[in-house]
Parts: sequence; structure tokens; C-alpha cells
Amino acid sequence: MGMPKNADKVPDGSMVDAIIAYEQGAMIESEVIALFQGLVNSGLAWRLQGSYGRTARALIEAGRITVPLSKLVKPKGVVSR
Repeated sequence: MGMPKNADKVPDGSMVDAIIAYEQGAMIESEVIALFQGLVNSGLAWRLQGSYGRTARALIEAGRITVPLSKLVKPKGVVSR
């Protein structure tokens, strides 16, 4: 199963509204995927309560969402060319 076409877009409104809808169980699967892609893209997935980071990591490992190249962290000691 591939990623939705607009997976980096948060559905219907602001991030706060989307998080509230997610918490209330009011999202369909494609909206949850889009929400978590947006959370990863913005870095919020790693700053919210732990369950958001764990869910984001599970979705990344399952290939449902991706980590933008700009968000990847280089290991210490690695020098850019």
C-alpha cells in the first residue's frame, strides 16, 4: 500500500484541529497518515507526548510515511563534502 498523494498535507484545517480529531477517533486512515506525515515533516512528532513519536516511528518503519531528507540527522564526526 503506497502513501497518499498529499501525505504531507494536514487534512481539513489547522494542526491543532487535526490532532483533536485524531484524539477523538474522528479520522479515517488516510487522514491519520496525512496527519503523521505532517507531524514528522514539522518535527512535532518528536516533541509531542510519546505515543505520537512511537506511532510516527511505526508508520515510518511500515513505509506508510517518510522522513524528509532535511530532517535526517548526521552521525557525529561525519563531514559533509
